Amino acid sequence: MDWLARWWSVEVVHGVKGPLLLSFVAFVVTFLTTRTITRLIRAGKGPFHNLSNGGVHLHHSTPGVILLVAGGFSSVGAQGRSPLNYIGAALVGIGASLVLDEFAMIFHLQDVYWSQEGQLSVNVVTLAAACVGLGVVGVSPESATGLSDQATAVRGGVAAGLGVHLVLVVVTALKGKYPMALLAIFLVPLSVVGAVRMARPTSIWARRFYDVHRTAAAARRAQHEDRRWGPVRQRWDDLIGGAPSAS
Repeated sequence: MDWLARWWSVEVVHGVKGPLLLSFVAFVVTFLTTRTITRLIRAGKGPFHNLSNGGVHLHHSTPGVILLVAGGFSSVGAQGRSPLNYIGAALVGIGASLVLDEFAMIFHLQDVYWSQEGQLSVNVVTLAAACVGLGVVGVSPESATGLSDQATAVRGGVAAGLGVHLVLVVVTALKGKYPMALLAIFLVPLSVVGAVRMARPTSIWARRFYDVHRTAAAARRAQHEDRRWGPVRQRWDDLIGGAPSAS
């Protein structure tokens, strides 16, 4: 556990990861709490109920936007690691979680929260949490201060490698392989596999670069992959976000 104590001391206590860690925890806790409450409301259990104003349903992305904006401006106006910086970080984490939990509704411009399309929100929240979590456990640029030239060169090589890795992850996402892109953030070989393999037929990559014959081949491969991995992904989405409505 020495590495954990060292990480906490260097990156959080004496570094700049305190606000980011707080924002990450607030993001995850808010999402889990929100999904628990919405599922209880859907099942008609507990003291919770939908809020409305003048017959208009109040979605939780509305206060989420307010908290996100307030937290963002608070963080920008804070100096150093002042209490306002931590307050802003918590507001950003809570607000971003509330907004992204209804990302599918914003994207489709209709209430698809409990539909199959609504599970896009779960994927977006998972991806956001993974990216922020990666930033939390990563090494702060400030920790490079005072390194030798050799250590700086090594750090530069690692940074270049991470840049290439990020490009491969983006290509994987553009090919419509979002779960693989998410896992590839942590598992480098998956980014290479995802970037090299054929794109899904409805992806941005396929629409931009594939002709009719290659699109048909991509559709056949996608059908094969969906038969194999579709149920696994569906069970994960149902576990986190709740099963979609039948209609």
